[in-house]
Amino acid sequence: QVQVTESGGDLVQPGGSLRLSCTASRTLFSFNGMGWYRQAPGKPRELVASVRIRGGTSTTYGNSAKGRFTISPDYAKNTLYLQMSSLRPEDAAVYYCKFATSDGSDYWGQGTQVTVSS
Repeated sequence: QVQVTESGGDLVQPGGSLRLSCTASRTLFSFNGMGWYRQAPGKPRELVASVRIRGGTSTTYGNSAKGRFTISPDYAKNTLYLQMSSLRPEDAAVYYCKFATSDGSDYWGQGTQVTVSS
């Protein structure tokens, strides 16, 4: 079992920046990949950004995140970050991180609320 702890959600003004953190209870090298997702009220959960670390590292960004958000793993701290900039009201959502193992198991964080409002 993997414990996943998220933090960093907050109220931020449009155009502002925020960094989300997600810490796993074991080394990130034990996962196939990891990522950030978000879900706004009444909408399905969507991919924000993901990193695959097996078979060569590759990064994928959702269309809404391209050019504004950066996903970065810190292997020394077992932590996955999401740096968000130029935030818009439509970025407001609950953000979730996920760690995926090679046996098909997914471990989700509890979610952290991001609110973008003036």
